[in-house]
Parts: sequence; C-alpha cells; structure tokens
Amino acid sequence: MKPAASSRLSSIYKKLYKAFGPQHWWPGETLFEVAVGAILTQNTNWGNVEKAIANLRNAGMLNASALGRLHVERLASLIRPAGYYNVKAKRVKHFVDYLIKGYEGSMKKMRKGEQTAVREELLAVNGIGPETADSIMLYALDKPVFVIDAYTKRVLSRHNIMADDKSYESFQELFHSSLKADVPLFNEYHALLVRLAKQHCRTKPVCPGCPIEGV
Repeated sequence: MKPAASSRLSSIYKKLYKAFGPQHWWPGETLFEVAVGAILTQNTNWGNVEKAIANLRNAGMLNASALGRLHVERLASLIRPAGYYNVKAKRVKHFVDYLIKGYEGSMKKMRKGEQTAVREELLAVNGIGPETADSIMLYALDKPVFVIDAYTKRVLSRHNIMADDKSYESFQELFHSSLKADVPLFNEYHALLVRLAKQHCRTKPVCPGCPIEGV
C-alpha cells in the first residue's frame, strides 16, 4: 500500500477521534448478544435492532440454549421490529445451530479459535456474509478484522481514497495493509466512520463542519 494512503487513513482516524471521541461500539451486554445484533442489523437501523434485542431479553431468549429450542416462528415474532424478520429468524437459527454444534453454544470457546478458520466457518453459515461475519469477529470475538460497510465505502470513495465499486476484500485490504492489526483501533475506527457517515457523509452530504474535509 502506498505510504500516502496509510498516512491519510491515520490522519482521518485522528481527526475523527478528536471530533467525536470514543463511540463505545458495539453495544451489547454479552458476546452472544453482540453476535445476534450483528445478524439483526442487516438492512435496518440500530434503533430497530435494539427493540428486537429487548424483546429477546425480556423473553429470556438471549442465549444459545434458549434460542436453539425456540421455534423459528416464535423467534420471528420476537425480532419483528428488526424487519425481514422471517429471513432473519432463520439466519439467527443457523448461527445458533453452528455455535451449539461447533462450540457447545459458547462464544468464549469460539473466541479461542484461530482467526482465519473461524471466519471461514462463519462465512459458511447460511445468511452470514463478509460484513456480518467480520462484525462478529471484531466486536464479539476480539479478532483484528476491519469491518467494511456501505458507510465506509461512501466515505473513502468521496475522499478519493478508493473507488466505491471496488470489492469488499479490496477495501478491507486497504485498512489491513495500512494500519496496525489492533482490535481497539479497528473497533473505534469503524464506529467513527459510521458516525461520520450518519452525521455528514449522508446520501446527500452535509459537508460544512466535516472533520476530515481536506484530508
């Protein structure tokens, strides 16, 4: 990776952190809750996911054992606020089945797995793509994998760092080759990019006051 790209990414991070401060992301009381939240947040906003998570918590269903026994239709009704609830219920069940069979339902045991192997396992679970897998890897399993989402692509393409039509892997390699493989750094950087995209780099951009304007 060209030194200029590495320097710009470092500068962007510093400016975002100075402007917004720590984001305390990903919200979740348990590792399992974080993983389920990563699946539920597909194609919806976090406010809707919080409602679905609250329903699961209130029903005593925020653990692998309980969700493993729960009928998919009942699960769908509980996560209805997250949207696409029938599809997402099946995806959650697929993940739970994988977790139970592979790690006895324990996220702590899963966390001890080798990074590349665990990521490949996640990608083999029906309904889990790269973004969801990497969100689970970074935020629940403490693996130094940078999460790429639409917000990240939008910010970097608008600042002429990488074209929006480049692959997920290309964007991820940009971060992996430019920054130290560090879980807290990757965690905070991704969260800050999301904050920037929501506040300034919207579909219709609000450039005045953007902390990385001109970087």
